[in-house]
Amino acid sequence: MPLNKQKIKEDLEKERDVLVGQMGDMGKMNPETGEWEAQPEAQDFPEADSNDQADRFEEYESRSSMIKDLGNRLKNILFSIKNINKVSFGKCTVCGKEIELARMKANPAATTCKKHLEN
Repeated sequence: MPLNKQKIKEDLEKERDVLVGQMGDMGKMNPETGEWEAQPEAQDFPEADSNDQADRFEEYESRSSMIKDLGNRLKNILFSIKNINKVSFGKCTVCGKEIELARMKANPAATTCKKHLEN
């Protein structure tokens, strides 16, 4: 069965919107670099002691890590949306064979077949 590229594109666009929303909850886009940057959680009161400051820093580090992971996924989604109409879309970048339909349904941004998943 051939890929339904329109359905895949719709799924990719939905995931893009969810990712952008999640990233917006944790940070903001730096207009100068085009990169997402974590923002510390808003506080309505001054930090009481060094433990509170450490907790706040740990939360910021956690946000930074999540933004990085979500940003990588977002880049893959945007790449797939951009290239969905190319002949190579849905083909493994390692062996050139069609990516399994089940894999494409599970991850519409997949660029490798199951055999080359780790590459």
